[in-house]
Amino acid sequence: NCSFRKCVFHLFFNKNDQVSQIILFLRGRERTLVVRETFLTRSAVSIATESRMKLVDHVVRSFKVAKLFKENTDKIKSIDFSPAGDALISCSDDDQIVIYDCEKGSTTKAVNSKKYGVDLIHFTHTKNTAIHSSTKVDDTIRYLSLHDNKYIRYFPGHQKKVVSLCISPIEDSFISGSLDKTLRIWDLRSPNCQGIMHLTGRPITAYDPEGLIFAVGINSECIKLYDLRSFDKGPFVTFDQVQEKECDWTGLKFSSDGKTVLISTNGSTIRLIDSFNGAPLQTFTGHLNNKGIPVEASFSPDSQFIFSGSTDGRVHVWNAVTGYKVCVLHAEHTGPVQCVQFNPKLMMLASACTNMAFWLPTTAEDGN
Repeated sequence: NCSFRKCVFHLFFNKNDQVSQIILFLRGRERTLVVRETFLTRSAVSIATESRMKLVDHVVRSFKVAKLFKENTDKIKSIDFSPAGDALISCSDDDQIVIYDCEKGSTTKAVNSKKYGVDLIHFTHTKNTAIHSSTKVDDTIRYLSLHDNKYIRYFPGHQKKVVSLCISPIEDSFISGSLDKTLRIWDLRSPNCQGIMHLTGRPITAYDPEGLIFAVGINSECIKLYDLRSFDKGPFVTFDQVQEKECDWTGLKFSSDGKTVLISTNGSTIRLIDSFNGAPLQTFTGHLNNKGIPVEASFSPDSQFIFSGSTDGRVHVWNAVTGYKVCVLHAEHTGPVQCVQFNPKLMMLASACTNMAFWLPTTAEDGN
C-alpha cells in the first residue's frame, strides 16, 4: 500500500493497447512489474498525475535512450511538448514538421513546409494545432492545423527573422520577438497584432507560469518584466545583468514555481537568476558550444534540475539549487544537440540533433 501522491509510475502498452509493464518510482526507488495478463487497455486507464514530479540524482543519472528516431535529414531546430505531455512536435532544417506520440514511443505524422519553411514551433493549447515562424517568403508567423495540414491563420508584421516565440499558459495568445527589434503580442483568433513594443536590440521573451507577466531580455544585457494587462505603460522592473562578451542570449524560461529565470545562450554559458530581484544564482558551464548555435537549456518540471544540449552530442545535467554537475548523459546523437526538453507530465526526456531521442529512467536491478 502506498500514497498515490508519493508515487510516480509509467504504463507501457503492447500492440493490442493492453498494459504490459508498469515501472514504479516510490520514494526514489524503482520497481518494474511485468503484467502477464490484463484486461486494462489504454482507453480504460485514467491516471491523474501531479504536475510537478519529484526527481533525485540517481534517477536522473539512470536515464537511457529508449527510442531513437531518424525521421529528418537535417538538424532539428525546435521542439515542444503538448500541454498534456502526450505528444511532441519538432521542426528541422529540412522543412519538415514531425509529431510524436510520447505514450507509444512512435511518430504520428510528418508534415512538410517546403513553401514557407519552419524555424520555431509551439503547440497551442491542443495537440491538433501549432504556430511556427517562417524561413521563406517572409517572416510571417503561421497557425497550422495538424489534422488536415491546412493553415488556419497568418500573423504578418515582423520584417526580420523571428528569434523568440512563446504561447501563453492560460489563454489563446502568444508573444513573438524579432531581429527587427520589435516584440509583438498576438491573439490566435485575429491576424492583427494586439500590441507592439519597439526595443533597442534583439529580444527574447517568456511568460511566467501564471500567464500574467512576461519577461523580455534585450541585447543580452538586461531583463525587463511587464504586466500583460498594462505592458504599454512600460516594465515594472528592470534587471541589469553583466553583458555577455563571448555569446548572445538566445532563450528565456521561467521555472514552474516562477521563482527563477533560465537564460540560454549561443555559447558555453547558461545563467540562472532570481525572478524577483534579478540576482544571479548560478552559472552553468562545462558543456561544449563551439559552433555558436542556440543550444536550448530547460528545467525539469519540479525546477530542481537543468538540462542542456551540447555540440559534442551529449546532454548535460546540473542541480539548479547547488549548481553542481549531476551527470552527462550519452546518446547516439551524431551532431550537436540543440534541443532538450523534459516532458511536463511524464518521466521522460527528449533531445534532438538530426535524430530525436526519447529518454526513460532505467531499473537499478537489470539496467533495461
